[in-house]
Amino acid sequence: MLTLFMEQLISNCPMLPIFFTTFCIIYAVGYCSVFRNWSKYRSDASSCFISLFHGTPAVVLALTAIITQPSRGFDSPNTDFQNLVLEFSIGYFLVDLLHYLIFIPQEILFIAHHLATLFVFVTCRYYALHGAFALLVLLVLAEITSACQNIWTLAGLRREELPSAARIYKFLSPPFYVLYTAMRGVAGPLFFYKMSAYYLSGKARDAIPWWVSVSWIVVVGAAILVSIMWISNLWIVLFKEIRQCEEKKER
Repeated sequence: MLTLFMEQLISNCPMLPIFFTTFCIIYAVGYCSVFRNWSKYRSDASSCFISLFHGTPAVVLALTAIITQPSRGFDSPNTDFQNLVLEFSIGYFLVDLLHYLIFIPQEILFIAHHLATLFVFVTCRYYALHGAFALLVLLVLAEITSACQNIWTLAGLRREELPSAARIYKFLSPPFYVLYTAMRGVAGPLFFYKMSAYYLSGKARDAIPWWVSVSWIVVVGAAILVSIMWISNLWIVLFKEIRQCEEKKER
């Protein structure tokens, strides 16, 4: 009964403008109030702030949308609730994209990531109208590390200035790296393989245009590859730091 009520409410109310405005307000609160004394890290911290309000809620919403879907398949039609989750994430990525374009336009990789993510979500929500199941599973795998990653990032921004931030950063690094590796380096590629095999087989052509499904494969595959490269570099740095600490103790 509650699910039916929610779907009727969603279908009668455009939510993307609401989500976009909400994330703009959250960013403004972070920038003007919460992190107003963070000087050069002010905008980066505000970006983490809105990510905290997107990541974990997106995981909960996406899991709920997946569980309540009548039929779960790579070419299943989107439900109203799944469309809501897509709009929620589109609203967030639009605001964070503006953050990068305004404050750090030189971060081409992050801008490209956000544009690619928006392309996948927008085409699924407003053009294909199918395939949300696959994208929401990937969203869960990507955002389940969000809370830990944002706290780790915030601590990293201030670790040179605050000993407490340095301790938090050092404490969170190993478990965050492990969780990120498990989600982005193992579970993500496995699910991506199944998704790609299904779309490339042509079974989804009647529901999702061929060029759309192939573009999703290219975009998601590139995102997973970049994520693996990023976390691999962090592991290398961590092991170097551990080795240097051991060498200092032996002297």
